[in-house]
Amino acid sequence: MHIEQLEYIVKVAETGSISIAAENLHVSQSGISQSITRLEDELGVKIFKRHRRLGAVPTNEGKILIKKAYEVLIRLQEFKEEAQSFNTVTSGNLKLSSIPGFMLFLLEPLASFKNAFSNVNIEVSEKGTQHIIELVENNQIDIGLITIYDDLIKKREDLKFEVILEGKMQVYVSKSSPIAAQKFITPEQLMTQNVILYNGDYVKRFANDLINKFGQMNILFTTDNTEVIKKAILEGLGISFGPDFSNKYDPYVLSGEIVPIEIIDYEQEKIGVGWVRSENNHFSINTKKFLEHFNFHSRMLTYSS
Repeated sequence: MHIEQLEYIVKVAETGSISIAAENLHVSQSGISQSITRLEDELGVKIFKRHRRLGAVPTNEGKILIKKAYEVLIRLQEFKEEAQSFNTVTSGNLKLSSIPGFMLFLLEPLASFKNAFSNVNIEVSEKGTQHIIELVENNQIDIGLITIYDDLIKKREDLKFEVILEGKMQVYVSKSSPIAAQKFITPEQLMTQNVILYNGDYVKRFANDLINKFGQMNILFTTDNTEVIKKAILEGLGISFGPDFSNKYDPYVLSGEIVPIEIIDYEQEKIGVGWVRSENNHFSINTKKFLEHFNFHSRMLTYSS
């Protein structure tokens, strides 16, 4: 038995195809097929059933062995990284994804991490919470920064969530808005305003709850482009909603061009922002090291609030 045979059966199971697995691993189809056959002969167990239409389908016994093979490969990767950690140079990749409202906060911990580990290639994308969760579940990113609430984490035993900041939703208006001088706003007053709604699952849940409790809302339009929302607010087209922790680094809020207003007389669902990662995916040393930098900057943000 060889390590590459375990890699082959895991990749074939992931793709459902020997040809696609061969392409992804940069080896020949016949090489993978023959290697898997030799492994099956050695173990005396059929791991895959080959079908012209369905491709390579794991047998019941194969599913168990493939899961074990995946676990062995994870442990092997951890072994390699543990050995690598003894060296002064850490390399490899780190793939992150964040909700739009928190991208600016990532800049400092990313710069700090990159300064310490210059040989690590970092990829950062901006997505919505649900899209980030899909990327995590499919092992396409190492970790994601998302909004976290109770309904989101129910029945997701394969994912690990960690809340790092908690807050509540606020209203954001232009400094030239007639309501900009108010310290507070009620739901009834909100219903008289034009609203530009961010197309995120938590914001939509928040808006729908307001509508159910206080009546129809004047939604001007919905978009997942945060810059468009800010531009619309600045031009006085309407107001918008967002978590209070998302304004800590926003240049428009810091400059006073956009003004946050607290919502009163309304019991909000608790909202948090934090990390999500897959329990089934390898928790790499790069991810652990980055989280050390991120948690440090999170504590600094909390203390300065």
